[in-house]
Amino acid sequence: MMNAMPEPTESLIEYPSDFPIKIMGAMQDAFAQTMVELIMLHDPTFHPDKMEMRPSAKGTYLALTATVRATSREQLDNLYRALTSHPMVKVVL
Repeated sequence: MMNAMPEPTESLIEYPSDFPIKIMGAMQDAFAQTMVELIMLHDPTFHPDKMEMRPSAKGTYLALTATVRATSREQLDNLYRALTSHPMVKVVL
């Protein structure tokens, strides 16, 4: 009998590796610091120096690029879930 669920394909990411995550949200004072704290729950080695910040042209939104140390797919999945479910976050790529 065949499995109903196919086996997951091999990851294209080698672990451990540095992995950039783009996070976009409304421009507000605590956004970047809140994202740093959230990321550190999943990557204790993360340092704010590993984050780039770019405001939108009109200054309405802030785009962050955080380079995390990815140690497993599970870690990345958990981080993505935490970021996408956070009320300050609009988009995670």
